[in-house]
Amino acid sequence: MRDLCVIGLGLIGGSLVRAASAAGRQVWGATAAGSDAAAAVADGFDAGTDVRAALRRAADRDALVALAVPLTELDGVLREVRRWAPRCLLTDVTSVKAPVLAAVREIAPEARFAGGHPMAGTTESGWRAGNATLFDGVAWVVGVEEDTELAVWAEVTRLALDVGAQVVPLPAAVHDEAVARISHLPHLFAAVLASVGAQGGPLAMALAAGSYTDGTRVAGTRPELVRAMTEGNREALLPVLDEALGQLGAMRGSLASTGSLTATIAAGHDGAQKFARAREATPTGVRVSLTAPDAREGLRALGERGGRITAITDENTAIGEVS
Repeated sequence: MRDLCVIGLGLIGGSLVRAASAAGRQVWGATAAGSDAAAAVADGFDAGTDVRAALRRAADRDALVALAVPLTELDGVLREVRRWAPRCLLTDVTSVKAPVLAAVREIAPEARFAGGHPMAGTTESGWRAGNATLFDGVAWVVGVEEDTELAVWAEVTRLALDVGAQVVPLPAAVHDEAVARISHLPHLFAAVLASVGAQGGPLAMALAAGSYTDGTRVAGTRPELVRAMTEGNREALLPVLDEALGQLGAMRGSLASTGSLTATIAAGHDGAQKFARAREATPTGVRVSLTAPDAREGLRALGERGGRITAITDENTAIGEVS
């Protein structure tokens, strides 16, 4: 197993340190947050606040470097990568991919990069919020662009598999449009729901039950993290937000004119049923040879159909499944 250096020891970075260490990897981490570094050391992990030293060690040991910092801090960390580990194998765990890809190409162009995004998290943050099982069974996107080195993609994929995830290979732009729909828009709706509910005063808060708490759960996430992911995905999020606003406007017009919400409620119920059926569908096995000339196209096609990679063989074949 390749050594792993994690920059950023919050919820995702801290969970990655724990999970990769439990899987048998040699892991060390660094963060500018002294409290997180101290907590990691107290828990018995190799961590500190010297990002440069961590990156130099990664360069010396040919380790995989995983950036687990907010998008707003990414450029500064990439400048450190360019200085101290310019040719490293590099990935990230940021919830938006196109801006990260562009930043890597501009600031650290020699890095051998394949972006990543584990679809996991909670509303809590910091080292203490992490746990070694956070990634069990989750989808972990690993980027496949036209110029992605498949050897690097395989290294990042093996890391995700080692910590219990299943890998969805996708180009950055396709990832960003999808998460705008199923992650970033829900965060914005949760913010609106929480605000509207709170404006109802003490009575509304006293009566709030499951539909309110379910709909507003992610509004408890640190605001700066939500801003980073939604504002960072502006290009993909705007048309999705327009689509949602169009449906809200049509719903409002229907309620005002006919008094009926049938179309909106039926469409929502149908969407929920499609999600449930997708989760219950029986998958079909798929194999993609990473040495084939069209391997990137095969991986992207699998990912865009919602397929997942579950293993990589010693013969450089990706084993997956798709429903």
